[in-house]
Amino acid sequence: MIDRENILIILPFICLLFIGLVMVTSSSVYVAEKMYGNPFQFAEKHIIFLCLGMITSVIAISIPSKLFYNYDWFFLLASFLLLLALLLPGIGTEVNGSTRWIRLGPINIQPSEVSKLALLIYISGYCVRRLSEINTTLGFFRPLIVLGGFGLLIMNQPDLGSTLVIGMLVIAILFFAGISFVQFLLLASLMIGLAASAVFFSAYRYARLISFTDPFAYFDKAGWQLGNALLGIGRGEWFGVGLGNGIQKNLYLPEPHTDFIFAVLVEEFGVTGSLVLLALYAALIIGIFRTAIKAIELGRLFEGLIAFGAGVLIAVQALFNIGVNLGILPTKGLTLPFISYGGTSLILFMFMIGMVLRINHDNRSIK
Repeated sequence: MIDRENILIILPFICLLFIGLVMVTSSSVYVAEKMYGNPFQFAEKHIIFLCLGMITSVIAISIPSKLFYNYDWFFLLASFLLLLALLLPGIGTEVNGSTRWIRLGPINIQPSEVSKLALLIYISGYCVRRLSEINTTLGFFRPLIVLGGFGLLIMNQPDLGSTLVIGMLVIAILFFAGISFVQFLLLASLMIGLAASAVFFSAYRYARLISFTDPFAYFDKAGWQLGNALLGIGRGEWFGVGLGNGIQKNLYLPEPHTDFIFAVLVEEFGVTGSLVLLALYAALIIGIFRTAIKAIELGRLFEGLIAFGAGVLIAVQALFNIGVNLGILPTKGLTLPFISYGGTSLILFMFMIGMVLRINHDNRSIK
């Protein structure tokens, strides 16, 4: 399946995975040493996740898109049940005050990450089945009821970041499928209003917002994460201090291998390294959007919406994570796609790339 049309997807995809492995290894050594006595604990598990992700990518490439369309309800139901399971005593695992994971032996599953894939598939299928109705009141509000149910369960964890991501994903797919600009503005305004309410009526989220405006004024409290991230980014300058030589990951910067891995990357590789990373994301997303547009041109609306949604999801989550690291957005617990440590996120994003490659392959076979 490797040809000129796929290179724009496969090459940046592989490069991002390689950078992710290098940065997880570099950023996690001190945390892993403190937690497990093995500085490469997270790196070793990340390699396992990469292998599982490659297997799921191959599986996704092997599955006809029609199967996802026919069983989109199954993915939605399975994801919803996983979110409900977090409410049951003894099922959910609490970390840093949030119950977001289900532990299965040595593996932690994050249902909110699964819900992103499930909603991508289901909303795309809904738009195809109800294409003539999505501009009507009932057709417009049906997917919003589904989104609301998922949003409430994810907010209960609590996880505002993932709720915003899935909200933007659903709105983007609906807009691409043909809802009016007025409906789009209504949805966007509603989401902004709900997000603002969630921040201002939650003490710890409000503290994050205040500290985000001036992290060094609250450096010993809510501004600790962002303050240390900005210190690391500032030390990186143009070309960084060199791989492995970063200081902030040495138990100063919380979550250096997950939420704040971008700050470690900039400290060690500088602005130049960050620009290379952004260029790889841009190339990947452009390749995915080209696949989506081609599918639409060939009359394959479901496949086009799936590819478009996958590109939007990668772009939005990357922008959110990088924005948080740079102090442009308040702190949220979102991974950097293909780069951060996190098995569920990595595997599902790799699965989506497999789906896009299958769509690209089928596009060419129709020519």
